[in-house]
Amino acid sequence: MYPTSLLVKRGHRIRLDISSSNFPRFDLNPNTGEPLNDNRSWKVAENSIYLDPDHPSRIILPVIPAGR
Repeated sequence: MYPTSLLVKRGHRIRLDISSSNFPRFDLNPNTGEPLNDNRSWKVAENSIYLDPDHPSRIILPVIPAGR
């Protein structure tokens, strides 16, 4: 993920979108493993998020104190 900076005001929320593409920034991914620009078929991607002790996931959001 590219570095970014956001100001989140008190009471506002942050949403996380999980995707297997970044179109139009990058070309569409046919999800077949075929050579780039030579794909003949498409497959729907399946994303999984694991939330158990064997597969810990986290997002670390550093907090910069106000007034800096």
